[in-house]
Amino acid sequence: MKANVGGIDKILRIVAGIALIVWAAALGGPVWAWIGVVPLATGLFNFCPVYTLLGISTCPVKKA
Repeated sequence: MKANVGGIDKILRIVAGIALIVWAAALGGPVWAWIGVVPLATGLFNFCPVYTLLGISTCPVKKA
């Protein structure tokens, strides 16, 4: 797994994931809010399978 999530994308994924999980678990939100696990995991692991399929990367280019 090559990292393809970085920068602001990573931060937004983590914040959105936590917000959805808190909404579902603590505030009695709808069951579908548990989908927040997905953006949280992709933000923490710096890898998004959909980005791989689409050939997208938000990681900064590393200079050799």
